Amino acid sequence: MNYECLICHIKGLQKRMDKYEIAEEERNSLVSEMIHDIAAIDLDNSYSPEVTRNLLEKLVVNSGISDPYKKEKEESNCELIKRYPEFKKRVEEADDKFDTALRLAIAGNIIDFGPTHKFDVEATIERVFTSDLAFDDSAALKVEIEKAKTILYLGDNCGEIVLDKLFLETINHPNVIFAVRDKPILNDATIKEATEVGIPEVAKLISNGDDAPSTLLHRVSTEFLEIYKSVDLIISKGMGNFEGLMDETDPRLFYLLMVKCPVIGQKVGAAKGDFVVKRCVRN
Repeated sequence: MNYECLICHIKGLQKRMDKYEIAEEERNSLVSEMIHDIAAIDLDNSYSPEVTRNLLEKLVVNSGISDPYKKEKEESNCELIKRYPEFKKRVEEADDKFDTALRLAIAGNIIDFGPTHKFDVEATIERVFTSDLAFDDSAALKVEIEKAKTILYLGDNCGEIVLDKLFLETINHPNVIFAVRDKPILNDATIKEATEVGIPEVAKLISNGDDAPSTLLHRVSTEFLEIYKSVDLIISKGMGNFEGLMDETDPRLFYLLMVKCPVIGQKVGAAKGDFVVKRCVRN
């Protein structure tokens, strides 16, 4: 994290107060408390998704609303499911089915309800097919998929997971494990939403045992961590998962994401709006 992350968290408080329907008379004290928490963060030893998780936990306690993005999650899943035949046809008619399905999956990462993020799914899908990837380790990823006996796919947001399903159908690997969040957080997928879009048809579906909008290896369940350590290949989908794993030096790990934040862009080595397929490299 850096100071810009702190500013982003503070900027997002108004929107989140509204989303969690915090009573007006409670907002002064609650915002003051949350800004105090943000100011006390050790930037060198903190993860932004964990900060998000802790701030939202306070809002849940104060509001009693545990899943404020339920409607948005349902709508984004429904919209992408409705368009699934169109996307499936695009893959089937493509000269390079792997590349087409991969690009669609990355474009799906635009679907996000973070504090300052706005998105246009249609424009992003079209742009992903007319842009070069800022990092393109897709050939290496394809080789590793073909070699791997076991693959762990780290899911991210609702809506997006519909295109993840299409990618997994395309690679048609017999042993994929698809991991999602343990409880509702933002618009991240849980077992419930992933089941509704049919992920169990293409992968074994599991929870990572944590409710941060990321994969934080110091927080996940023992069962998930054992799987993480044992698989041959790990596909980390989305910016949230990247934020939790960006300091790893594990060549089994590939990041698939769209850069939605300049701070993360600096970490990736790409600009905001860029599409990335990047292999984690050992230092």
